[in-house]
Amino acid sequence: MNPPTPAPRRGFVRWLIRLGAALGVLLLLLALVIASGWAYLNPEVRRETGLVYGSRHGKELTFDVLRPAKTNGLGVVVMVSGGWKSEAGSFPVPLAAPLLRRGYTVFPIYHVSQPESTIREVFADMSRGVRRVRSDAAKYGIDPDRIGVTGGSAGGHLSLMLATAGGPGNPTATDPVDRASSAVQAVAIFYPVTDLLDLGDSTENLRDGGPPKSFVKAFRPDPDGPKEWKEIGRSLSPLHLLSPNRPPTLIHHGDADTLVPLDQSRRYVERARGLGNRVELVVHPGGKHGWPTMILDLIRFADWFDTHLAEAPRNGAER
Repeated sequence: MNPPTPAPRRGFVRWLIRLGAALGVLLLLLALVIASGWAYLNPEVRRETGLVYGSRHGKELTFDVLRPAKTNGLGVVVMVSGGWKSEAGSFPVPLAAPLLRRGYTVFPIYHVSQPESTIREVFADMSRGVRRVRSDAAKYGIDPDRIGVTGGSAGGHLSLMLATAGGPGNPTATDPVDRASSAVQAVAIFYPVTDLLDLGDSTENLRDGGPPKSFVKAFRPDPDGPKEWKEIGRSLSPLHLLSPNRPPTLIHHGDADTLVPLDQSRRYVERARGLGNRVELVVHPGGKHGWPTMILDLIRFADWFDTHLAEAPRNGAER
């Protein structure tokens, strides 16, 4: 017969059993959270890639279409651009999950990267991309008068360019795409460049009155043409293109961003509101040029589109 287990040892064994059970429950919960997160970020979607909307420098310009299982009849275009560089087919579905789960059809649009394309050419091409989406709205089951736009950094800049400079197409154009409007009806973006003539404390500012130091060739071919730059910089600065009746705009920006300082968004918001426009700025304390919880901000973007695309007037594409 074995001697009885001492009481202290029996207590320790029971503690180990309880600890093991607790750890097992925690691991199960963690697995469920991870599985739920993965499922949320990978909704059922039908994707078409490589749809051609034009050409530039002998290269095709393309966009994708992401259609959720159940659509709400509204579309959001994504300006796929970072540092005004873009790679066809590169947009990941998880970044559109909050929109897709609300029923939005999402259109990532790509361009030829700078410096092969100038920023003026990039904006012209992305405008044509929006025109193409609108001209084919019936095909994709969306309302042509209620199209939103989103992007970050250079993509945010291009989104604001559409918001401030987008508008009716050429009614006499032979190409039906060119007859469509490039206007958007709601904007939700991250840390956009808004004023190229005043870069403030940006690490891109050489304080010589010229363009961002890493993008000289992207803005103008002649680096010694300050007069030409003033005209180009102004024409590509949403801050200087603002007017009344611009679409409702939501901006998320970090206060520790040294590439595109928060001041870019603050000055844009001040001027836009002064003209009677609806603009909201959300400041992320400690946020740099991107932060870990941005996927949660995309849920806020979806809320913004839910509210403001629903409110968009008919024929809003003519703005």
